[in-house]
Amino acid sequence: MPTFPDELRARRLEAGLSLAELAEKAQYNRSYLHHAESGRRPASEQLADVLDQALDARGDLFAAWERDDKERRREAATHRTRAAALAISRDLCAMADLDISELHAGVEATAVDYLATPPAPMMDRAHALRAEAAERIRSGHHRPQDRSDLYVTAGQLSGVLAYALLDMGDPQEALHHVAAAARCAEYAGDAELAAWVAGTRSLICRFMGDYGLALDAIRDGYQHVGSGTGTGEARLRCGEAQCLANLGDSRAANSALDGAEDARGRIRRPDSLGGLFGFSAAKQSYYAGSSLIWLDGGHDAERAAREATAAIGMWRAGPDEERSLDDERLAHVYLATARVQLGDVEGAAEAIAPILSLPLEEQISWIIKRADRLASMLSAPRFQGNRTAEETVQAIKELAA
Repeated sequence: MPTFPDELRARRLEAGLSLAELAEKAQYNRSYLHHAESGRRPASEQLADVLDQALDARGDLFAAWERDDKERRREAATHRTRAAALAISRDLCAMADLDISELHAGVEATAVDYLATPPAPMMDRAHALRAEAAERIRSGHHRPQDRSDLYVTAGQLSGVLAYALLDMGDPQEALHHVAAAARCAEYAGDAELAAWVAGTRSLICRFMGDYGLALDAIRDGYQHVGSGTGTGEARLRCGEAQCLANLGDSRAANSALDGAEDARGRIRRPDSLGGLFGFSAAKQSYYAGSSLIWLDGGHDAERAAREATAAIGMWRAGPDEERSLDDERLAHVYLATARVQLGDVEGAAEAIAPILSLPLEEQISWIIKRADRLASMLSAPRFQGNRTAEETVQAIKELAA
């Protein structure tokens, strides 16, 4: 039996229609139809129904889509079963040999790899490692002196899961994982982890648009920072700046960013864990740029553009283990946003261009969310008739689709 892409192409050619003509007839984007016909992306049920009618296929085209959809679901279920079974087998084989130092090594590698890996595989890895840590805590399969370290490990892995679920667009589920991380930090008596968790809880609240609650989380986190100990204070102050900027307080937001720079200058001891748990100078500039774009432009937009540009430059020039690809991509969105606020449409299009060709698995929820705001800004009356603005808006819509 023919697949949906094969049936679609045959029906279109039989009708003597080009892709553009079929797109106009079905009132769908041409690129979307191209992906559906080439098999690069599965068509939606709605598209299959519309195309069946547009090509007068009398249900045959839709039936081909249903067969493909049934096969995709079967393959996905098989894949999930195989992956789960394989994970358990690997865990059983490794359980006898895995000691605390190997767990720590797994967490360190996961924290670093997260910066350059899509969230879904990181979620799987963190889940497997945390299950081992939790089992050792429950069963007592550890030395008494290792119990605190196991709680720190479980808390760090809960933090990785929180980030992964947030990047996958589920803040509510992320909050459950960050609550577990907070409890683990409490049991371990680890102030550094507790400060990081407070900053992450604030990040999730900001994603949800609750800036008051996000600010409360930041201020709660300040009790856990010590003078010169890691980047916790700098990260929290940048989070505070994001909250204040979204609440419209330009002066306080800039003051918080200046405070973050002062806090970085006081650091005497590095973070105990890098990667996702670190807060590099590039990340700090990225936070500054992502904060100030929520204000009214002018000097705030100028600083946002400088900071976003600096972040991108530092990530490109710095070591690979500190390069956060998702944040680097978001910095391009923030730079584009700041340039739109300054009226530089051509500069904005140049900044966002690398993001518009990302494959589906690398389009984290933050990118879609922030690019959508950029599209709304470019659709404003002041840019009507600007071809670059119109083309960029269309490209962003295709990315979201």
